[in-house]
Amino acid sequence: MLILALDTSSSVGAALLDGERLLAAEQHHDPRRHGELLAPAISAVLAAAGVDRRELGAVAVGVGPAPFTGLRVGVATALVLGEALGVPVHGVGSLDALAATALAAGRGSLAGGFVVAADARRKEVHWARIAVDDASDPLSGWRRTGGPAVAAPGDVPTEGLPAVGRGAELYREALPGPADGAPSGPPSDGAALPTDPDPGVLGALVARRLERGGELLAPQPLYLRRPDAVVPAALAGR
Repeated sequence: MLILALDTSSSVGAALLDGERLLAAEQHHDPRRHGELLAPAISAVLAAAGVDRRELGAVAVGVGPAPFTGLRVGVATALVLGEALGVPVHGVGSLDALAATALAAGRGSLAGGFVVAADARRKEVHWARIAVDDASDPLSGWRRTGGPAVAAPGDVPTEGLPAVGRGAELYREALPGPADGAPSGPPSDGAALPTDPDPGVLGALVARRLERGGELLAPQPLYLRRPDAVVPAALAGR
């Protein structure tokens, strides 16, 4: 089944997969241009794979937690595509996608468990704590033991585990990574661990959970807190 995977929880990414097999992907980090970049990215991956959108069998989308504006661009786009094409839309936690992405990139360095942390703005992070059962299987060989939740970096209960993700990169003093003296060592190839969910890994994660079972969510944004914009009190009763 052809799956179009989208994630705008931090970067802007789109990927096309045949089951778990990646056909094409595109990803940009520009937190202020989600709406401008997502549609061209979708067109690009479809064109690169030579696939017409009417051939899609499903849409997968990261549902957060993430800041309000960027996240809703991806979820709204996924819902519109699903409605227009008559295909199901499957949500998956963006922190789950980040965990699978990180484990795929740094299996040995994260085998003892780790924390994923995304930038939640307001000097906070969205976080989840991950236990690893099989580092050779980034899609199924791990489980969440804490979170998803939002907290100040210094309040994240890491239990001494290394932290990865854009939130961890921003607050390294509070959230040290594998190369900063945490229990696991640095990636064996010396490469930096990813900071954002990879849309291809997100799509493969959804494909795996569709096939074998696992947590899939409704395509609705997961914010964990109220948006910054509120209706003024003087207008609230009108």
